[in-house]
Parts: sequence; structure tokens; C-alpha cells
Amino acid sequence: MPQGPQPRVLWQPDADRVEQANITAFARWVRKHYGVHVEDYHALWRWSTTELADFWAAIWQYFDVHSDTSYERVFDEERMPGTNWFPGARLNYAQHIFRARGDSGDADADTDTDTVAIRHASELRATGTWTWAQLRERTAAIAEGLRKLGVQPGDRVVAYMPNIPETVAAFYACAAVGAVWSSCSPDFGVRSVVDRFAQIEPTVLLTVDGYRYGGKDFDRRSELAEIRAQLPTLRHTVLLPYLDAGPVEGAMSWQDLEDSGRGADLRFEPVPFDHPLWVLYSSGTTGLPKAIIHGHGGILLEQLKSLYLHVDCHDTDRVFWYTTTGWMMWNFLVSVLLTDASIVLYDGSPQHPDLGVLWDLAAETGVTVFGTSASYLSACMKDGVEPATDRDLSGLHAIGSTGSPLTPEGFTWVYEQFGDELWLFSTSGGTDICSSLVGGVPTLPVFEGEIQARLLGYAVAAWDPDGRELVGEVGELVVTRPAPSMPLGLWNDPDGRRYHESYFSMYPGVWRHGDWIEITERGTAVIYGRSDSTINRGGIRMGTSEFYRAVLALDEVTDALVVDVPYQDTGRINLFVVLRAGTELDEELRRRLARAIREDCSPRHVPDEVHAIQEVPRTLSGKILEVPVKRILMGEQPEQVASRDSLANPSALDYFARMADRD
Repeated sequence: MPQGPQPRVLWQPDADRVEQANITAFARWVRKHYGVHVEDYHALWRWSTTELADFWAAIWQYFDVHSDTSYERVFDEERMPGTNWFPGARLNYAQHIFRARGDSGDADADTDTDTVAIRHASELRATGTWTWAQLRERTAAIAEGLRKLGVQPGDRVVAYMPNIPETVAAFYACAAVGAVWSSCSPDFGVRSVVDRFAQIEPTVLLTVDGYRYGGKDFDRRSELAEIRAQLPTLRHTVLLPYLDAGPVEGAMSWQDLEDSGRGADLRFEPVPFDHPLWVLYSSGTTGLPKAIIHGHGGILLEQLKSLYLHVDCHDTDRVFWYTTTGWMMWNFLVSVLLTDASIVLYDGSPQHPDLGVLWDLAAETGVTVFGTSASYLSACMKDGVEPATDRDLSGLHAIGSTGSPLTPEGFTWVYEQFGDELWLFSTSGGTDICSSLVGGVPTLPVFEGEIQARLLGYAVAAWDPDGRELVGEVGELVVTRPAPSMPLGLWNDPDGRRYHESYFSMYPGVWRHGDWIEITERGTAVIYGRSDSTINRGGIRMGTSEFYRAVLALDEVTDALVVDVPYQDTGRINLFVVLRAGTELDEELRRRLARAIREDCSPRHVPDEVHAIQEVPRTLSGKILEVPVKRILMGEQPEQVASRDSLANPSALDYFARMADRD
């Protein structure tokens, strides 16, 4: 088909960069050990997606994965869902975090236990460090403390915690025990937390008393009381006095937890390859958020591959990603310690006291890989921020962008600010696999507005509705062959029906991811957004059903619709409400709506605009037409986005068409 003009090349790795890249060494190893001629990255990708067993065995061998028992084969039968990976293996994710780290008594360990593992800062704490020795000691103490509380392999430990080192140590401790981890950021509202945690019936809750965000303190003790009351399976609550707001009745202190296990060796429970490691959550677009289960082995292999080969982590790297504990990027970030790199944590607002705060942190801590959202980069661009002015960012050699598509203007701004020696890698994937499907490759060029490539091991394609592959056209993002980090399943879904409906109902046996994607003839990718209605703000993804549960709790509101409409490279959250007869949308009601969403969902999802409407457009089966309304507000004609014959109230779309015409 005819192609448009090729976009500008903004970055091209020089010969030294290519030679030093981890993926270059891996490709040579593959040629030597598997006899495969992979002359460039795209050939390596093709091999990784056609010879699945060889590729994942190569990842296991190359990164010397430790297992107490040998695996019998890479997988039994290739199918989606349900591929059984590496049967017979018994391993532990956390053991690989600490392998050769932080224990001078270990013959294979680093002798320098003062090597820094974590640099951290927050609005409540000054910048500090944890060495590998400290991280190991505190992880061991927490693990032993959890065991003394009766935590066993398979038990669920949940955290209402910010992005601080104690949370990282607690996660590693949970993994070492073989328990199942799950976390929410403390700015999540009560209902959002309970909707997630109640599904998995936790026995231990790790929590803070409050947090500081945007210069304001938020005491969460009353919310904590409500959460505990709605989690009947809890046996213990452990409180970290982060805000120093005061005691919580019936809670064990964090200090007592660590003291109870102090001096213990860090022991790792060998578990099967598919033993649950953590539970992440979908955004709750329809009904309760999906509780997505990932396993020790699948995440271990995926993150070794992603962080070494695609993020290109080296021992000199200090990797930062702005995230909360309620977003999968936190899980991704703490997995960086599987490599030789260290990590940088931040808890607080990325805009307080101004948009330069994260760049200040990068300069202070010597960040080499700076990860953030596309919306943050766009905000810096529009606000006139000049990151490299009056800051020493000389160590920064890579910027990662995710969360939403980065515009071509955003790409250009980054290179205007940092010059053509910096590698900008845009990525897209998600909570579903806790990784990226398309993203960075340190040996490939960066084209303006495009993601560099499909990542190793993922047979990504763009499909039309009939399952035909598209090149140079926009289609549904699909994965046609299985990968180890695909979910083990969903919690409370014993027959797998909800899991199947979530990913495999459109194309049987093929993973449908829910994004619009274009694969170019160059092998690059362009993401055009979600094909569902998830709303992502500041690293917190919320689905529309969560908005509705908050808004419809107000007596004055009888129905509602919420959409996120692109606006100036970010977006505007538009809330439409149907009001009870005799009720007006006055300022008081607007404030109450905002408060309900702030408290039950998150402060970052308060709508930009609220409108009163007569009725919410629905299908004959009662489904709200969120995506069609969004497309109408973006300028498409109503007849192009929805068949009026399929609607229960087709005239309800007219309001949105008139609104789009006014704009």
C-alpha cells in the first residue's frame, strides 16, 4: 500500500552504544549456542516469536536462572490461555533479587556490602539511601516477622503503602516467604481499595497512617478503619508511622514487626514456576477490577529480558520511574534490582512545588534512566520547563515514556532539551502482562512519534475485525502466541470464564490487548490509545465503573457517563450526570461530586468538566456508550460510531453531537 513520508530520525545509536548494549551480547550468545543467524534486531525478534521454546530456554540459560529442581521442558502444549511453562521447576523471584548481593558471608556475593541499592526521596523525607546490606537485613527481618505472624506460602499480604524503601523490602520479604503480594497507593479511596483487596481475602495489611502530596498532609486513619472493617479475613495490621498522625487501635507497629525478625537469615521458599507472586488489578471499566495473577517464574523471566535487553540496565545505571504502588510500573521498577543497576524512588506530587521537582531529583541522585509518563513530558513542554538548564543532568542518557502515547511534539521537545545523544524510548504494554509489548531497543533508531519495535518474545500484530494482519494501518493490538508473563488467571475465576472473556473472546486463542496499534513497514509501532474507556491520571488507572459507584452514591444523581477526551496532548475528564427531578447542577453539587470522586476514587481523577444531561445513551442490552461518546466529542459523526438501531435511546447521542459542534 502507499506509504506517507518517513518520520524524522531523532536518534541513532553510535557504534560504541551498539557494541556495549546487553542485547548485542545476547544476540552473539544466541548465534553461538543456537546456531541462529540473527543479523539485526528484527531477525532476533522473528526468531524469538517463532521458536518460542528455544527463545525462553535461552533467556533461562543466559541469565543463569536458579531452580532447586530442573524443569522438564519449556512448555507442554502451546495454547492461549493455559500454556504450562517450565513444569517441574521450583524457584523464587526474591532469591534472584538478592543473588550475589548484600551478604558478605556468601561466597558468590559482592564483598562490598555498602553498594547502594535504593536512593529515595519524598515530600516527607529528605533524600537518602539504602545499601544492599541494609536492604537484605530489613527484608530478612520483615520476612521472619511475617512468618511469626503465621504467614505461609499462598497467603495474601496487602499493602496500603507509598513508594518508599520499606514497601520495597516488604514486597521482597513477602515473595521470599512465598506469600502473594498486592498493593494500593494510600491516595486510593476506601471503595477502590476494598473493591481490590476484598477479592483476594488477605490475612495481613501493611499500611501507613497518612501521606503528604502537593504540600498537604492527608491523615488516612479514618479511611484505614473503614478498610479494615470491610476486610473480614484480616488477622493482623502493621502500621508504619509515615505521617506521624497518631496510633491506630489494634495495629502492630512496623518497628515491632522488624524487631520480631531481626537477626534472622534471609530464607527463600522454593515455589513452582507458576506459584502466584502478586495480584495486580485492571481499572474496573466494567464491574469490579479484575484481580490479575502473575507467577514467580513468568515475571522473573520477563523482567530479566525486559530490563537487561530492552531497558539496557548496567551496573552504572540509576533507574528512576515516577509511579505509585497502585500502578504496575512500581512492580516493574522494583524488578530493576534483578539487574546490576540501582533504583531511585519518589513519593509525592510531580508538580510540587513545580514541574521541575522530578528533574531536581534526577540531578541530586544522578539518575541515568529517567522514566515518566507522556503526560508529564507534555506538561513540562507546555509549561516551558527546561530540565537541563541550571541542573547537572550529565549522567542522564535515557528517558522512558509510558502511560499514554507520546506525541511527535513530545518526542521533539525531549531532543530539543537534551540533544541527540540521549535515547528516548516510548513503551506500551500494561498491567495485564506487567511489562511492555512494544518499546525500546537500544540498538535501533528513534523515529519521531514512533515506538522503536515489538519486544522480544511477543508475537505482536495489528489485526482487523476479521483477524487479518495489517501493516501500515491501525488495528487491534493482538498477541498471537503465548508468553510466560501472561496472567496465570484471574482471582475468583475458577473456570477461567472471565479471563477468557477479557482477552480471548474477540479472536479465539489469540490475546486481544485492548489498544489500537499500527505496525509500520519499518517494524516500528504507533499506539492510538485504548480501545476501552480506562482513564489514567498520574500513574493511577481508573475505570468508569469506579466513577459511577462514587457519583451514584449521591441522591441527586440518577445516572452518569464519564469519558476522557484528548485535549492539548493530555486529556480532559468530562462527567455527564442525569439529575433527579427538581435538582440543579449548582456549585454546591459540583463540589460534592468532586469530593465523592476524590475520596472514593482518587484526587487525580476529579473531572475537568461536569454537565447535566437528560439521559445516558445505552445499547439495547443496557451498556453505556462511553467510547462512542468519546469519539463524537473528538469530532466523529454519530452515525459513524454507533448504529442507532442497536440503541435503546438513539436520540441521547444528539446532545453530544451538538456539544462537539459548539467546541
